[in-house]
Amino acid sequence: MRPRRVLVTGGAGFIGSHLSDLLLARGDSVTVVDSLTTGRRGNLPESHPRLRFIEASLADALGAFGHGERFDEIYHLAAAVGVRLVMEQPIAAIDTNVEQTSALLRFAAQRGPGGAPCPTLIASSSEVYGKPDKQVFSEDDDVVYGPTTKGRWSYACTKAIDEYLALAYHQQRGLPAVVARFFNTVGPRQVGAYGMVLPNFVEAALAGRPLVVHGDGRQSRCFCDVRDVVRALPALLGSPTAPGRVFNVGADEPVTILALAELVVATLNSPSPVRLVPYDAVWTAGFEDLRHRRPDLARLRAEIGFRPEHRLTDTICDLADEIRARAARPAPTEPRP
Repeated sequence: MRPRRVLVTGGAGFIGSHLSDLLLARGDSVTVVDSLTTGRRGNLPESHPRLRFIEASLADALGAFGHGERFDEIYHLAAAVGVRLVMEQPIAAIDTNVEQTSALLRFAAQRGPGGAPCPTLIASSSEVYGKPDKQVFSEDDDVVYGPTTKGRWSYACTKAIDEYLALAYHQQRGLPAVVARFFNTVGPRQVGAYGMVLPNFVEAALAGRPLVVHGDGRQSRCFCDVRDVVRALPALLGSPTAPGRVFNVGADEPVTILALAELVVATLNSPSPVRLVPYDAVWTAGFEDLRHRRPDLARLRAEIGFRPEHRLTDTICDLADEIRARAARPAPTEPRP
C-alpha cells in the first residue's frame, strides 16, 4: 500500500509541527505549507524522504498545485493565533483566518483521491464560545460575544466563520470535514511572543525574571500537552462518524493562572517572584477576559476514547528543556554579499 498523502497547512507552527512529526512516524507522505510568519522551519526535520516543505502563503501554494495534485487527508492549522497578535494586527488576523480557510475548503472539495472531496480537519478554538456565563463549555452551547468595538472578540468571530464554512461544505458539497476546538494547548516549541501564557512563564522562570500574572490570577484554564492533542486529530479524521461535527479537544482539569505561575516556579526551582498586574496596564482599557474556561470532553471521549497522558509538570519540564536548547543554538549567520 502506498503511504497516505497528507497536506498540513501551518505545519511548521507549534501544533502543526508536532502533527507533522506524528504523521511522518505513521508512515505518511506529508506536504507542509507554511509562510513562516509565526511558524519556524527548525520545528521540522531538515530532511526527510517523505516530507515536502513549501514556504508560501496558503493561497499561493494552493494555486501552484497542479490539477493532478491529490491528497488523502488535509489538516488545516494555518491561522493567526494569540491574543497579542490579534490585538496588534487585527486586519491581517481577520483576513488570514477567514480567507485562508475559505480557499482551503474550496481546494479540499475536489482534491481527494480521484477528484472526490478530501477528508479535512479544521482547527478552531475555544475562543469561539466567547464570554458565556458558565464554566464548562459544550459543543452545542450558545455563544456570546462582546460588541464589535472590542477588538478582543474578532478572533472568536473569525474562527466561528471558519466553522460555519466547514460545516456548510460538509452539508452542500459532501466534504468530510471535522472541526476541532482547541483549549489551551501547551508544550515544547510553543513561544510566548504572541501572548501564550505558559512559555512566557517558563522563559521568565529560567531567566530569574518576575512571572507576570494579569488581573487577580484567579481566572482558570485547562492546559493540554500538544503531544496529546495531535494524537486526537488523525483519530477524529479517521472516524466514520466524526465528519460534520465539532469536537472540543484538550484537557478538563482546571488550574488558576496564579497557581500555574507558582507551579512553574516550584517545578523549575526558580527564584523568580510572581507579580499581579492589572489588565489595563497590559492591554487596552476595558479588556475583557473569561474567568473560567473548561471543556466538556464527553463527545471526544465517546468518539475516540481520548485521554491526555502528559502531566502538566512534565510538560513544563519538557518546554523548559526545549527553550534552553533553542537558546543554546548558534544564531544563523547572514549570507555574505
